[in-house]
Amino acid sequence: MAEYSMQVEDLVRQVTGASSVARKQRVQSLWSGYGEIARYRVAGAVEGTTSVIVKHVTPPGGCHHPRGWNTDHSHRRKLRSYDVELAFYKRHARRCERGCRVAAFLGGLRTGEGWLLVLEDLDAAGYSGRGVDETDEERMSSCLAWLACFHATFLGESKHEGLWETGTYWHLATRPDEWAAMTESPLKSAAHALDRRLSSARFQTLVHGDAKVANFCIHDSGAVAAVDFQYVGGGCGMKDVAYFIGSCLSEDACEKHAAQLLDIYFDALREALIGCGKSQRMAEVENEWRQLYPLAWADFHRFLVGWSPGHWKLTGYSEAMVQSALVDLK
Repeated sequence: MAEYSMQVEDLVRQVTGASSVARKQRVQSLWSGYGEIARYRVAGAVEGTTSVIVKHVTPPGGCHHPRGWNTDHSHRRKLRSYDVELAFYKRHARRCERGCRVAAFLGGLRTGEGWLLVLEDLDAAGYSGRGVDETDEERMSSCLAWLACFHATFLGESKHEGLWETGTYWHLATRPDEWAAMTESPLKSAAHALDRRLSSARFQTLVHGDAKVANFCIHDSGAVAAVDFQYVGGGCGMKDVAYFIGSCLSEDACEKHAAQLLDIYFDALREALIGCGKSQRMAEVENEWRQLYPLAWADFHRFLVGWSPGHWKLTGYSEAMVQSALVDLK
């Protein structure tokens, strides 16, 4: 434990120039016991920083699959996701402007036992709000505007060094176990066709890959920043949008508000593309992505059916979206 603390504190001193570093609190544990996120207090830092966030990944069994725990495929996917996140912050995060704010990357490395990332403390920057209620249209709109800016920034780029070739954690190629667990159905039979349609979309971008409510931090002004870039990679922007709307809204709220939120996203995308100098393709992008929206929804529904058949997101509304996608495929 002492060696662990010294390693973290040495890196924080190195990247911030701080004269002293002290652990303040654990923010949260990482999924499946793969480490933690903690806040550290710093003094004497060059930029006047007073606190930083440290993401310290220490997988069970290190970088080797712990016998008897989960599956080797799942373990290797998680390990790869931390390489991806480090690559995102090192090579791509600097392109995220104000409209798609992310934590500033201060430093990071892969250690013998895992990964260390030192990031700006978004709470200290005013992004201390968490959670979005399904009745809070303003906050949901801000999150959708973040996604629109992110998608516009990377629109039309097919190669992203160090990231997933295809983003999202439910991508079919990375989830063979869940697909195999599905009972025979039209959706299972169509899974590969769904994947091909999304992957062959003319307009590709970077997708966040896990754009759930919990991964957005809200500023007092209403602006948002996003965290957790383990599954960022190439794809159609509708994957993020369908996943976000589905993670925000109950079935009843989806019936009432999902179409409106989709319109809000495309309004924000139009503005973001203008800001990026890419507005000439807006009509084509919107036409293609609106058609792919039900397919993106069905693709995530397919994952849930294999992963957790009783999940609360598998609603009648979601099933209707699947049927719409299956009709489109025919």
